[in-house]
Amino acid sequence: MKIQPLGERVVLKQLEAENKTKGGIVLPDSAKEKPQEAEVIAVGKGKTVDGKVIPLEVKVGDKVLYGKYSGTEITTKDAEELIIIKEEDILAILK
Repeated sequence: MKIQPLGERVVLKQLEAENKTKGGIVLPDSAKEKPQEAEVIAVGKGKTVDGKVIPLEVKVGDKVLYGKYSGTEITTKDAEELIIIKEEDILAILK
């Protein structure tokens, strides 16, 4: 299923959580925190200000860092878990 977000919204796909700590301890699924890093898979047209559309700073393929409690989690028909979030809730683009 293809999703096209509206306005200043962005669709993100979470990146996988780390399986090990820095010290080498393997973490079970129940102990893993949800990652706050994701890949942008779709973007809206942009923010409308004074009748003009201002394009978003992020683009498809960018890896981003977002707020822990931001956005709305959805599950597609293909059982793919995605997040729809406003661009203002994205904290940084990872390079």
